[in-house]
Amino acid sequence: MKAKMLEGKVAIITGISYGMGTSMAEVFLEEGAKVVGTARGQEKLDKVVAELKAKGFNDIVGVAADIASTEDTVKVFKTAVETFGDIDIVINNAGIGEMTMIDELSDEWMDHIFETNLGGPMRYTREALKYFMPKNDGVIINISSVNGTRPFCGATYCATKGGVNTFTKNVAMRLSGTNIRINAVAPGSTVTPAHLENLAGEQPGGGEYLKHSGHYVYFPGPECEPRDQAYACLYLASDMGKAVKGQVLQVCNGAFL
Repeated sequence: MKAKMLEGKVAIITGISYGMGTSMAEVFLEEGAKVVGTARGQEKLDKVVAELKAKGFNDIVGVAADIASTEDTVKVFKTAVETFGDIDIVINNAGIGEMTMIDELSDEWMDHIFETNLGGPMRYTREALKYFMPKNDGVIINISSVNGTRPFCGATYCATKGGVNTFTKNVAMRLSGTNIRINAVAPGSTVTPAHLENLAGEQPGGGEYLKHSGHYVYFPGPECEPRDQAYACLYLASDMGKAVKGQVLQVCNGAFL
């Protein structure tokens, strides 16, 4: 039998209720990890956890949590340790997609997106290091976007993804000389509910900005599948990626070179 790449590891994955997060949870379970998955909505979270358990993956628990909440963040990590005894991997996947143009941006919306898309990964990374630094081991993976360098979506969304890229490198510098590694995955067009909403102009802010940014954007086929992003995370989380630190791995089928 083929050895599993994450046998015995415990992973926290935020935002598992749909799309890439669901695929990440399933791939990590397939490879032997125990998973603590989060989402803000209890009903959708319970449904995904039940579906994964129905496939024979019993080492998963769901915790309803808002990544913009420090209290919820602490709760997720405590649950992981109480349930599975340790934490080895943290994937900061949860986030909000949006298409709001700068001239239509409110302070309230800007703060909401920043607190989730950038504040969330920063909170989870800070909390993870409380567990990783004493044992000098651990993996953190931030989910960024091609919008971190090709900013064709909402103004705040793009700013947060650029921030995630820079934050990832900053923390990697802080962790130089340790066995703790942090990297980011930057998905391109991936067939998820959020991407389909974006193409249909149904994300917050609508589709108006694509009229301005569309001639800067190249969307060749095929689009990526959620598992493509999950496999990139598997590479970085497993021993295959043990020498990779502070990098932003773009997974876009060559669409945004």
